[in-house]
Amino acid sequence: MTGSPLSRMRNVGISAHIDSGKTTLTERILFYTGRIHRMQEVGGEGATMDYMDLERERGITITSAATTVQWNDHQLNVIDTPGHVDFTVEVERSLRVLDGAVLVLCGVAGVQSQSITVDRQMKRYRVPRIAFINKLDRAGADPVIVINALEAKLGLTTVQLQLPIGLGQDFDGIVDLITMKALYFDGAGGERIRIEDIPDDLRAEAESARTGMLDALSLYDDELLAIMLEEKPVRESLIHDIIRRGTIANEITPVVMGSAYKNKGVQLLMDAIIRYLPSPLDREVFGLDLANEEAETPLEASPDAPLTALAFKLVDESFGQLTFMRIYQGKMVRGERYTNTRVRKRHRFGRILRMHADEREEVSVAGPGDIVAVVGLDCVSGDTYCGDGAVYAMESMHVMDPVISIAISPSRTTDRDKFSRALNRFTKEDPTLRVSSDPETGETILAGMGELHLEVYCERIRREYKAEVVVGRPKVGYRESPTRVVAYNHKHKKQTGGSGQYAHVVGSLSPMPRDSEEQYEFESNVVGGRVPSEFIPSVDKGYQSMLGKGPLGGFPIVGVKMTLDDGSSHPVDSSDMAFQICARDAFRDAFLRSSPVLLEPIMAVEVETPTEFQGPMIGDLSARRGIVKSTEARGPLTVVTAEVPLAEMFGYATDARSMSQGKATFSMEFCQFKKVPASIQTEIIEAVKKAKAGK
Repeated sequence: MTGSPLSRMRNVGISAHIDSGKTTLTERILFYTGRIHRMQEVGGEGATMDYMDLERERGITITSAATTVQWNDHQLNVIDTPGHVDFTVEVERSLRVLDGAVLVLCGVAGVQSQSITVDRQMKRYRVPRIAFINKLDRAGADPVIVINALEAKLGLTTVQLQLPIGLGQDFDGIVDLITMKALYFDGAGGERIRIEDIPDDLRAEAESARTGMLDALSLYDDELLAIMLEEKPVRESLIHDIIRRGTIANEITPVVMGSAYKNKGVQLLMDAIIRYLPSPLDREVFGLDLANEEAETPLEASPDAPLTALAFKLVDESFGQLTFMRIYQGKMVRGERYTNTRVRKRHRFGRILRMHADEREEVSVAGPGDIVAVVGLDCVSGDTYCGDGAVYAMESMHVMDPVISIAISPSRTTDRDKFSRALNRFTKEDPTLRVSSDPETGETILAGMGELHLEVYCERIRREYKAEVVVGRPKVGYRESPTRVVAYNHKHKKQTGGSGQYAHVVGSLSPMPRDSEEQYEFESNVVGGRVPSEFIPSVDKGYQSMLGKGPLGGFPIVGVKMTLDDGSSHPVDSSDMAFQICARDAFRDAFLRSSPVLLEPIMAVEVETPTEFQGPMIGDLSARRGIVKSTEARGPLTVVTAEVPLAEMFGYATDARSMSQGKATFSMEFCQFKKVPASIQTEIIEAVKKAKAGK
């Protein structure tokens, strides 16, 4: 076991928009907890948690990294996650297994596009969070604007716990509104905290902010409300208790602040993590009991319960697969055998590791709440492992479909084996990376979440497998979808001697709402055995077999509901295959008559540019068929948010730099699919036909 009681354990993720300071913050946490003895910077030698060469060179986090530290007699299992939207699956699977999170926000830029995505992921898994407003040492920093954006854009109920002492170059320390003391951070690394009285010029503002904090908290506690009505002093322990309860219940979001780069406020954030975020005992987690009709069963964070652990991340290394696991209940013991409940096979856990970025520490036993890695398992992400007495399956994580693809091939025939091994490994590790083969051209198609996503994996193939690759132009992941309801009545009849084939289906094809999470639906209204019940799944299977490649341009079909109302069968000639063939033909005919359209991925784009370049930047986005949603002044900068088709965004990084003398930055993430304009749809379909003819 870990040596720490479960009540003193915190599983925490550090998440934010790119360049908000997550990795720098994590580096300070490692330093103050004694895990490292010298802080390194993202832009210098590379931070400890960015251990891949590509991460150090590019100055970004590509893969999430885990570590374990001790702070004030508490164990913190910390995961530093990427901020770039192309690697959002790393955030998704980390939040799936964590008990709490820190949402890091830039004190100047505030709530940005990826902040919204991360917030959506936290809400999906009901993960309580603390907001940390970082970079208050930068010119233009304003925590009030950031807090207002948290409430307006993310819909959070914030409770401000601190005030900054100065901003920008004058940022000097923090006022704690609970203790009503000023805290300063001395020493080369800000490791010595000096506590003094609040400066006179901040006293009135601090009193007002404290009253606002207590007013907000009194909505969640009758005792505090009574104390305030009687104008009695409020004890600190009561304030901490109310904040903790409200945070764990996802009713409030405590807001703390500082500057990780300037070594100010990080220790107070760690204190807040311990005080307000949940331990494994505080989170209610359910598993599907496979032995009891998949009934939802609460799991008990106890070492005495049967082991239940979720595999949430895979890393393939030279000595075997490294499987990262979160233990929800029971003990994991080295050398014991546990059951993979998906395939019902038992595997021996030969080596159990506690990870610190790319360093590892072997342990013999791990218990509830621990995040560990097991060496040599043959499993996939999302598998659940159980000990004797439990057959549970944990809820899997949400995985987005890719929106961009490239043709990729090894440049030398001698590299084919290495190329194949690389693709097998990376697609197993990253569920948002997909590999397929074009049946007409024979090309290998690599699909992912963005240009950077695919570029990084192509570079990893070159570096880690010494296999040079040839990369084709990026292609947009269009979709095909019907626009109107059509009826079908199709009969498949074939007689070639011996037993024949007969199937008959009657029904309708209809479009589904654009915002529907499900992209295909089948409904059977057959009564009286007109289509025998054993053949209804065959009809569904036939319909689904047509979804992979639509008739317009060979793109996947989405947003379609197939209804089977009637049909007929033959006692001898009807079969599973006959109904599948009949369903495929009926689908093809009905889809072509449904006035199908192409849908294109629309990206939510956020551009941060000096105000003097605002006009050209907006004009360029409009020329790319973009719709500008808002413009917001942030000091000398203007932030433009827009929705732009992905097809128009290739090469935008170069254009944005040239239009702004290299001063503009931008980020984008997938937003939704929208109908392609008719004239452009015609161009796309003609281009597909020419490409096929040229092959």
